[in-house]
Amino acid sequence: MASVSQLERDMMAKAQRQYPQCQDPVEKLRLQCLARGASGIKGLGRAFRIMDDNRSSTLDLEEFSKGLQNFGISLQPSEVLDIFHQFDTNGNGTINFDEFLNSIRPPMSNARRQVILDAFKKMDRTGDGVITIEDLKGVYNPKFHQKYRNGEWNERQVFQNFLDNFDSPNNKDGQVTEEEFLNYYSGVSASIDSDAYFVVMMKNEWKI
Repeated sequence: MASVSQLERDMMAKAQRQYPQCQDPVEKLRLQCLARGASGIKGLGRAFRIMDDNRSSTLDLEEFSKGLQNFGISLQPSEVLDIFHQFDTNGNGTINFDEFLNSIRPPMSNARRQVILDAFKKMDRTGDGVITIEDLKGVYNPKFHQKYRNGEWNERQVFQNFLDNFDSPNNKDGQVTEEEFLNYYSGVSASIDSDAYFVVMMKNEWKI
């Protein structure tokens, strides 16, 4: 993950540079997520799911506003209202937060999306749609991790640290869904202009 970590730092710095000049509320929200790292959009998704008490995958304006606030997004009330109305396409007073998150995720070409999904499928050895520590065994080699080599961590700790790369800092559950994997790498993708470079980077990173 070394090369990805550098790309993530570049992405965070780029988002922080762009934010002061940004006027569009949706783009301001996207940049605030990216400035938190590649797992920023994933973390926002988790904040929304916490608000979704009835598991409807929809939020009303109050829930949407509270979800943004709980995640630490800084927007004016008028900007929050503007974003909500943009995504309340049928005017029923709710938005589908999965569709919303797909729109917030930085745009990716089909080639980028496909190589991300290929990497996810390789890691999801059990095929249950979630990457766990058990999936990593035999796929991810912990012996190259410095803390494993010096005896500070055991194999399980290395695997957990690997999964933590994809988790939001304040809500780690030790597993990664396909959506979360896409959200993470869409952030990394935002720092790379060339489709070809991104695809080669992913293939080298995941040996696919």
